[in-house]
Amino acid sequence: MRHKSTDLKRIIMCGIAGIYNKNYQSIKNLEKYLFLMNKIQLHRGPDSMGTWKHPNNHVGFAHRRLKIIDLKTGDQPMIDNYGNCICFNGEIYNYLELKEELVHYDFKTNSDTEVILAAYQKWGIKCVNHFRGMFAFAIWDEKNGHLFCARDRFGIKPFYYTIIDNIFYFASEVKTLLPFSKVEIDYDALKEYLVFQLYLTNKTLFKEISELSPAYTLTVNNNKIELKQYWEVFYELDFDHTEKYFQEKLYFLLEDSVKIHLRSDEPVGAYLSGGIDSSIVSSFASTLQNDRLKAFTGKFDYGPLFDESVYAKALAQKYDIDLYEVSMTSQDFLDTIQKIIYHIDFPVAGPGAFPQFLVSKLASEHRKVVLGGQGGDEIFGGYVRYLIAYFEQCIKGAIEGTLHNGNFIVTYESIIPNLIALNNYKPLLTEFWREGIFEGLDRRYYRLINRFSDFNNEIHWDLLGEYEPFEQFQSIFNKDNVGSNSYFDKMTHFDFKTLLPALLQVEDRMSMAHSLESRVPFLDHPLIEFAATMPSNIKFKNGTLKKILVNSMKHLLPEIIVNRKNKMGFPVPLNEWLNKDLYSFVYDIFNAQSAKDRAFFNTNEILNNLSKEKKFSRKIWGLLSLELWMQEFIDKQWNVNDLKFSTQ
Repeated sequence: MRHKSTDLKRIIMCGIAGIYNKNYQSIKNLEKYLFLMNKIQLHRGPDSMGTWKHPNNHVGFAHRRLKIIDLKTGDQPMIDNYGNCICFNGEIYNYLELKEELVHYDFKTNSDTEVILAAYQKWGIKCVNHFRGMFAFAIWDEKNGHLFCARDRFGIKPFYYTIIDNIFYFASEVKTLLPFSKVEIDYDALKEYLVFQLYLTNKTLFKEISELSPAYTLTVNNNKIELKQYWEVFYELDFDHTEKYFQEKLYFLLEDSVKIHLRSDEPVGAYLSGGIDSSIVSSFASTLQNDRLKAFTGKFDYGPLFDESVYAKALAQKYDIDLYEVSMTSQDFLDTIQKIIYHIDFPVAGPGAFPQFLVSKLASEHRKVVLGGQGGDEIFGGYVRYLIAYFEQCIKGAIEGTLHNGNFIVTYESIIPNLIALNNYKPLLTEFWREGIFEGLDRRYYRLINRFSDFNNEIHWDLLGEYEPFEQFQSIFNKDNVGSNSYFDKMTHFDFKTLLPALLQVEDRMSMAHSLESRVPFLDHPLIEFAATMPSNIKFKNGTLKKILVNSMKHLLPEIIVNRKNKMGFPVPLNEWLNKDLYSFVYDIFNAQSAKDRAFFNTNEILNNLSKEKKFSRKIWGLLSLELWMQEFIDKQWNVNDLKFSTQ
């Protein structure tokens, strides 16, 4: 039996931007600049645009709207009866429940946008603690004369800002700020990218532009900027309950999250890769909404190592899901890679942005809203490197005779049957155990994720400055206020704080490139907070990746998905193509004068090694996306005075 999802009167996905003179002085060309910002972010909301200027002309907002339903109300920027104005991107899923609390407010629309304004009137900056959803917004507080900005707990929705000549600019995408900034590379951030293929703090690759961190608010008041963290996940472990209790409550919370993420008068689709996470979300979505679920997947016709469609089809058959599939080729890569780099704003971890771009395009032809499985790996331990780390930990314990003294959540004996998952990771094992075996936990995990050796000869590291990313890594990995000393919790928490926001950036940009709203039910803070209470020996029992999640949900899934050992994560046959269809393209990129002029590139070494890449190595992707990014964002002129500025 299908249950109708809770009604939602307006759903939008947007692009936001704004300008604020901190000295309260009138901004010359404010209207022109707001128009330009809206033009650059057209793809985030092609249905309509809006701008707002304060009567004193010292602050203004720009907004792009993607209309899904309720076309008459909910337009932004929106002003309340106190003169406060909001520019908002995202969804407040519990806005109906909040509306019942906010009886003081005379609502004029059916939008969650207005609920934020009402919540701000009642609770001030603490309003963010009441929101369940994904959001990035700015509110001009007319009474107090300041700007209040906030970003959701996980970084699902983006928020970037810069300060130029005492003027504060913000936007959903970095490219929107470039016409106002001096475009220079931040070499500390570049070093982090080369080491991790992501960024550890609120730095960006642009020296003058910062990212508002997840779970932070930003207030611009009296010419000062105050950043404040309003949420953190704490590992207050619950040793009083049984594994069965955790399984049952996890099931309830995840089902509830999917249910509230389905709030829509418009049918909601789903990404379905065939992995555990997207399969769980799709199975819930299929049973919780009236409409037959439409799901979207992609594959590469390059052998079973690059094709998960058999798993997606198995789930689609079980739930009578309409499965749409795109088969991706090297020609598709050539046709889209420049567009992908433009939309993604930064080079990022792994080539997965390419298939996500094409699957999002496919989905946008049938739906305006989709659910995805992002977050499950970081919450419940789905990455094979966790198994590698614990395998070493078990060997160390066996050698030292401490394996059974209570410090090990996984024993040597129990982990052995699960090591088959490492079959495709022999090169990583070789590199991991080449040196430094049995070091401290932070050093060992750093070596697992550090890609410095990948670029050892291709990059002139001495030209990138003295900044050492390890210290920043260490401060996050060993953060003591999260409350757990478990190796497993430290690894997953680090990835939750760094890798997940990087992946969510891809999720946002690749969907919004096609004006598609992507929702992520695993990232619901009641669910996250509960998961943090689970002891590691339940989440990672016997060294089984995502053990608690699979045990809780296995009755929903076909056996072929439950029993699969070959976690794939949408691998791209990029290095296979390098020996054939892509060789000339990549060779020409790095043989061009523009690449040779990059002081930190050793292009001779890059060209010599093109055909030597291992199957799943990310080296060439890391270098290629970096060079294409520099061509797109560093080499081009971003002129604020040119309203004919070309966007993709």
